Amino acid sequence: MNPASPSRRQPAAEPAPNYPARGMLLIISGPSGVGKTTITRAVEQAIPDAVFSVSATTRPRTAADREGVDYQFIDDASFDAMIKAGAFLEHAGVFGKRYGTPRSWVEEKLSLGKLVILEIDVQGALSVKQQLPDAFALFVLPPSEETLLQRLRARAREAEDVIQKRFAKAREEIATAQSCGVYDLFLVNRVIEESVAVAVAVVNLMRQRRGCD
Repeated sequence: MNPASPSRRQPAAEPAPNYPARGMLLIISGPSGVGKTTITRAVEQAIPDAVFSVSATTRPRTAADREGVDYQFIDDASFDAMIKAGAFLEHAGVFGKRYGTPRSWVEEKLSLGKLVILEIDVQGALSVKQQLPDAFALFVLPPSEETLLQRLRARAREAEDVIQKRFAKAREEIATAQSCGVYDLFLVNRVIEESVAVAVAVVNLMRQRRGCD
């Protein structure tokens, strides 16, 4: 797929109820070590009315965390209550802790015409697209599997056995992303500056086409 242009897809289903006319939901996914967080933050900074979705989580708050900025910190009982109430667009467990995207916050920002950015995994993207099919989904790919493995090792954060587990998971995630039909664009991150420029250009183009600017 040409990384500089959206794939040709069938017309999306009618927007879910209350989906705003002017806002746009942007999903960015990719395996560990591919550079997706760098691209996400760069898109947020480059587009004036972009906002990054703040997830709710049950993990403990650290000294560096800012409540309502990095995460919304809640306990397991509150998380369960939100699931029961259908308050999440998507939620998942990661290493014994849970994370979820609050629906009300996203819909509020969309109603104001914002570009709302979600950095979530493939399963989360599937869930969100089922509920908000007009979301634009971008998946960041490495130039090759070998390059991805090198990047994981270059972070020097983990032992080799952990790196190999992350690498195996990354391969599975890429395969699922390429076959599930959720993603509108696959962006191969060869040079981060070029990838950021392509991502910003594509998002601005999609917003113009949808009348979001």
